[in-house]
Amino acid sequence: MVGLGLRGPINTLDALGTDCATLQCFLTFTSGLHTEVLPYRTPCVSTLVEDDSRAGLSLVTAAGGVTEMKARTARGRERSAEEVSPLILPRLEGAPLHTPPQYNYDPECARVEAWLDDHQDFVYDYFIRKASRHMVDSWLLSHALPQSLGVGAGAYCGAGPGEVGPGTGLGNSGHQNSKASSGAATPVRKISAHEFEKGGLLKPIITTIDGTPTFISPAGAAENVAILAKVRRKSRTELKGLDERQLIFELVKDICNDLDVRSLCHKILQNVSILTNADRCSLFLVQGDKESDNRCLVSTLFDVNPDSTVEEMEEKEEIRIAWGSGIVGYTAQSGAMVNIPDAYEDDRFNSEIDCRTGYKTRSMLCMPIKDSCGEVIGVAQVINKHQGQSFTTADEKVFESYLQFCGIGLRNAQLYERSQLEVKRNQVLLDLARIIFEEQSTIEQIVYRIMTHTQSLLQCERVQILLVHEASRGTFSRVFDLEVKDLQGDDAESRTSPFESRFPINIGITGHAATTGETVCIADAYQDSRFDKSVDENTGFRHKSILCMPIKNTARKIVGVVQLVNKFDNLPFTSNDENFLEAFAIFCGMGIHNTNMYEKAVTAMAKQKVTLEVLSYHATAPRSESQKLVKLKIPSAQAFKLYDFKFDDFSLDDEGSLKACLRMFLDLDLIGRFHIEYDVLCRWLLSVKKNYRNVTYHNWRHAFNVAQMMFAIITTTQWWKVLGELECLALLVACLCHDLDHRGTNNSFQIKASSPLAQLYTTSTMEHHHFDQSVMILNSCGNQILSNCTPDEYSRVISVLEDAILATDLAVYFRKRGGFFSMVKNKQCDLNQEDVREQVRGMMMTVCDIAAITKPWPIQKQVAELVAGEFFEQGDIEKQELKITPIDMMNREKKDKLPLMQVGFIDSICLPVYEAFADLTPDLQPLLDGVKDNRLQWQKLADSGNRTVPRNNNNNNNNNNNNYSSNSDRERSGTND
Repeated sequence: MVGLGLRGPINTLDALGTDCATLQCFLTFTSGLHTEVLPYRTPCVSTLVEDDSRAGLSLVTAAGGVTEMKARTARGRERSAEEVSPLILPRLEGAPLHTPPQYNYDPECARVEAWLDDHQDFVYDYFIRKASRHMVDSWLLSHALPQSLGVGAGAYCGAGPGEVGPGTGLGNSGHQNSKASSGAATPVRKISAHEFEKGGLLKPIITTIDGTPTFISPAGAAENVAILAKVRRKSRTELKGLDERQLIFELVKDICNDLDVRSLCHKILQNVSILTNADRCSLFLVQGDKESDNRCLVSTLFDVNPDSTVEEMEEKEEIRIAWGSGIVGYTAQSGAMVNIPDAYEDDRFNSEIDCRTGYKTRSMLCMPIKDSCGEVIGVAQVINKHQGQSFTTADEKVFESYLQFCGIGLRNAQLYERSQLEVKRNQVLLDLARIIFEEQSTIEQIVYRIMTHTQSLLQCERVQILLVHEASRGTFSRVFDLEVKDLQGDDAESRTSPFESRFPINIGITGHAATTGETVCIADAYQDSRFDKSVDENTGFRHKSILCMPIKNTARKIVGVVQLVNKFDNLPFTSNDENFLEAFAIFCGMGIHNTNMYEKAVTAMAKQKVTLEVLSYHATAPRSESQKLVKLKIPSAQAFKLYDFKFDDFSLDDEGSLKACLRMFLDLDLIGRFHIEYDVLCRWLLSVKKNYRNVTYHNWRHAFNVAQMMFAIITTTQWWKVLGELECLALLVACLCHDLDHRGTNNSFQIKASSPLAQLYTTSTMEHHHFDQSVMILNSCGNQILSNCTPDEYSRVISVLEDAILATDLAVYFRKRGGFFSMVKNKQCDLNQEDVREQVRGMMMTVCDIAAITKPWPIQKQVAELVAGEFFEQGDIEKQELKITPIDMMNREKKDKLPLMQVGFIDSICLPVYEAFADLTPDLQPLLDGVKDNRLQWQKLADSGNRTVPRNNNNNNNNNNNNYSSNSDRERSGTND
């Protein structure tokens, strides 16, 4: 409605096609970008908004409804109803809205509400466009709190918007959820930070005392917030010159600014003495709940006279009167006023106080103080009217009138005092939580912190925390104790852990709490049968009051017991003490549990570190072996035929493969460029070889053949010039390390078996493990071939190394090959661009990993037998241990299908990538030709039905066991690794 104008006295907005009180729920005044919701809750409202300087909307209403509605544009022009109607009508349509709660609206408002119920889309649209932050916060608050505590539904907008929420629906246009939210994912906002702005600037939650952050407000900063304003009190002479009405008004004004209970009570009594012309006054406040047997009246202030001060009254001893006992107790119990001309003539009068104080009571007037609900919250007593007179009916009347105001003020002061105590309690608990959780430490330190804070708050002589033995409930593994004098010793400031097992354990009470989970509160230990009196023998200590409570962890399991002994001043432990200790016990349980977990984690990390040191020692090749390799003569690359795509390592032994690796590093000038120490390189190669397991296929020979193919590609194509020495180093290292510590089973098996590796790595399980092993060896002593690289070079090598090893996962290959194929097809493969080189490097790793499919047929066939043997071994394990039927390629019973599966493997995985590289450079055409030749051979076997039965070479010699195969478990299955 912003910018629209409407003028003229009307009773209904006929021009709008609806009742004028449509605005009753959503009356909005907009100025600039700020929108303020104006609640219109009653038909008897005067002008709501009127601003001559800017656009505005005003309503002038009377009991019968809206009598005038005016709207003014930003330029001051007023617009008529005829001008407004066409703009409003298109929005007034929709579906029924959930029926809101009924309010006592007049018929006109009821019709508007019915119209809103029938036009839900308008309601929703208007709410989305015009609702203010204040309105939304109020809605959340009204639905988060009980109606008796929070703002009622529709506090700002009648019943309408208060009902737009979970379970009510917002129309059938898709705005609502069909199921109300449980609130499990989104917390219910009880109040927003915006609400606190109404009260002005708040003090910081965290303060600093002696350089230590704390939630507890410093004592010196505690202002007397009870005194809201410094009001000068009139003198007694000035008050005597006032009439009764003026006098009561002045006395009420005197107490309305005080929220401190003791100060307020003192003022009330002094004012009462002025009103009744009494010599002395006393005030007793009710303590305890209605149902409590210990309900009594406590003298907040006793024998107050007009000249006494609060400080003087605080020095007097507190007096307790049983409920219903004496004149004061009778007044509180009956709620009736008592006026006694002669106290000693009344049987209810107790003269003991007179005997104790030496003051003689003559006349007495007692009257209950009631709150706004009519509940008795205290008793005011005035004694001895001046000049020996008795209290009159006029005294009773003025006394009663004044106490009505006093009851409300006193209740407010008590509520304020409770709120302040609750704030202080929350500060204490927050500070305890901060102290417990600010740092992870030992169990001794955490327990000591808890014990010192518990003793300080609950004021007792001794605190004990007993940790329950995990194997046996009712017995304790450790017992910590703290006495109040421990905090006063010379080592109190430096001590960080409590004493242990100094005092005998009262197993009867602590064991009961540990086994049953019940709280034990005893006023006199010697009167309780569970208490073992022998614990006090020959100790010089006597147990009196005891409060014992179980400590539970987050799983509600009892992990210990906390016991407090002998509250100060020989007082018993109260329900309030129990509540505090319960809160402490919760934090204590969480602190102990977290500390236990932390200690276990530290122990596990230490064990892991030791294990890694041991593994690193055993995973590293001995220096003696590397010295032998250093002394060997390294033949040329031509002698090894390392540039040949048809390279065959069958004739090489392990020593020959190591020398061939050294030749590749030498010919690429990686040793000189990166200043790799030759003996370190030899030892690193031996360590890498040592960390390959003796499995049928994924072994050192497989890694060596992958590295040879990478060497042949980058030298034949001259890509080493484009890739650079750093990337060539990373690719060569990646090829040699890409299957480190392979177990002969693929990623799918790791997941099925729920192995630790599968739990550690959720994707590319084995590839991540291979990379981690590579880094471990590179960083182990004596194997640091990258130690002379600059930090930038080292980071770059590790980054390329990780990408390259992860690229051997066929899941990564399938995800990235589409973009690579498209790039090659469109002739966009510019190796000078980093993103292009990254894709090419990943595809090169796949090409090298499956390169045996390009070798001459005799080599290809022999290697396929080895890979099938490893697959069948995994299938046997799945049958025996996992009790599942393996897929065909791993099922020994399906070995006759090997040729056909090989054809499928070549068509789906091999041919596309080799065709792409042949298109990329003609130098790699021989690889594609080799793939096609081998496909023809496998197709012939499949067509002729010549079942080539792969041999399971578990007992092959070392060379056969380490021969290379093209069809790794990754390539054959198309699954991860």
